[in-house]
Amino acid sequence: MSTNIGESRPALTPALTGAELARWYWTLAELSGLAREMGLSAGGGKAAVTARLAAALDGLPPGPAPAPARAARGGGRQLAAPVDRATVIPRGQRCSQVLREFFVREIGPGFHFDAFMREYVAQGSGRTLADAVAHWHATRARAAEPQEVAAQFEFNRFLRDWHARHPDGARAQALAAWRAHRARPRD
Repeated sequence: MSTNIGESRPALTPALTGAELARWYWTLAELSGLAREMGLSAGGGKAAVTARLAAALDGLPPGPAPAPARAARGGGRQLAAPVDRATVIPRGQRCSQVLREFFVREIGPGFHFDAFMREYVAQGSGRTLADAVAHWHATRARAAEPQEVAAQFEFNRFLRDWHARHPDGARAQALAAWRAHRARPRD
């Protein structure tokens, strides 16, 4: 958190330096807009777009553009209903409604695609849906433990931490605190 309380966030323009860009919170939409304005690829996650912009703002090569999303997923065929326990997960399978319906039928209404199941489906080509059900049951103890919120979910991380410090705080207060937080520099 910055001690530069009086500082205000600069305009997001090509006149910034890479270091100044990194000092402030920007939404992906804001960063993508600047990338397009500068003729850079706006594709990829927030960290990739930020790195590409910072390099370009500092006069360095921006690095390669991200691969198309379809290629990143593997582009394979997706499962269609009906599926059963013997169905094999194809390469590139996503967490689809077909899978959700199957898992709710097999596991119950408490099923949801948590990080363990999303990773299993993404990396599970060649395994069966019966294996996936077994994986769900095997990961419930770990899933019940507090999980680290990934850096790209900064808003969620902030709200979790804010509510831990203010257990009786209202949502409006948390959102006001978030707006104040993101308006300050990171250093």
